[in-house]
Amino acid sequence: MSTASKPTATRAIGALPGHRPMSPHVEIYRMPLAAMLSIAGHRVTGVGLVFGLLLLTWWLTAAAFGEPAYATAMAFIGSWFGTLILFGFSLAFYFHLCTGVRHLFWDAGKGFEISDTNRTNQIVIMVALALTVITWLVA
Repeated sequence: MSTASKPTATRAIGALPGHRPMSPHVEIYRMPLAAMLSIAGHRVTGVGLVFGLLLLTWWLTAAAFGEPAYATAMAFIGSWFGTLILFGFSLAFYFHLCTGVRHLFWDAGKGFEISDTNRTNQIVIMVALALTVITWLVA
């Protein structure tokens, strides 16, 4: 039996090979701020917190290993790059905390209206920034 005589798989009417429909279409779809805060905010800050905790672990381990190791850790943490990492860590912490509190309200069934979600988007951003700035001004 030749390959030309084998039956082919049926296709949906109007579907062309390699031209699958996209929904929502990537050229017209605009991701809402709540989705961006969830993906780029809550999840990315969660990963950032892991790296910040590695820095904290290094600092605590260096303190346990004695003065030379602690001095090395403090030299890095006290540098401009270390301070930038700590600032990002504190911002990630507060942002992750605020979005986590908002998710607790969502789990309770509150705040699903679009107006509520838009308002809490702005509240999460403002509170996270305010807590970060207050932390760095007090410390």
